[in-house]
Amino acid sequence: MSEPIIKLDDVHLTLTSRAGPVHILRGVSLAIPRGQSAAVVGPSGSGKTSLLMLMAGLERVTRGRITISGRDLGPLSEDELAILRGAEMGIVFQSFHLVPTMTALENVALPGELAGEANAVEIARDLLSEVGLSARIDHFPAELSGGEQQRVAIARALSRSPNILFADEPTGNLDGRTGKQIIDLLFGLRKRRDVTLVIVTHDNKLAAMTDRVIRMADGTIVADEGTGSGIHAVSS
Repeated sequence: MSEPIIKLDDVHLTLTSRAGPVHILRGVSLAIPRGQSAAVVGPSGSGKTSLLMLMAGLERVTRGRITISGRDLGPLSEDELAILRGAEMGIVFQSFHLVPTMTALENVALPGELAGEANAVEIARDLLSEVGLSARIDHFPAELSGGEQQRVAIARALSRSPNILFADEPTGNLDGRTGKQIIDLLFGLRKRRDVTLVIVTHDNKLAAMTDRVIRMADGTIVADEGTGSGIHAVSS
């Protein structure tokens, strides 16, 4: 069996506070095969967003090991992590995180331009067309609806053709109808582009659309419900 694209071995995350150490994640082990879609679900405070942040290299583990496409994140510098994220990952946040002074086209082109890609604007234009925003490329975020802003954010996350797409509550700030459109868009893009999709969500309907549902509570994985086609998690 091929090496999983995402692998966590006995991962712990402990943060400090005035009251003492706070154990966010406690011995999480997890492997996600290339091309799988997985939802991470659980109550607020269960550690699911922290888990995503660690997998994306946006937070450092306290103990344990995370590998992405065979590369151990632990020894990497911040610059090396940024390069790996740019090459391997796209990230979609609940609150969009668009640059307010840039148009939709400029927001989507930004990662490619920062990486020195000569055709970044052309790629951005094609992506905005793919997410249904050809007519809105010159609009600023404040001129776009929430659903349109999330479409721009998804296009930006895909601008460098990542192998992994992380999405943290991608429908959390949207109404039901708009949220369904974003869900359909995400899964359509995932299928066409054959990316590994990891979604943190409270939405059980969204979770049920994935190949696998990873349930968290109190910083551990308490259930891993899949189709049987992938590598499953072990929680200590």
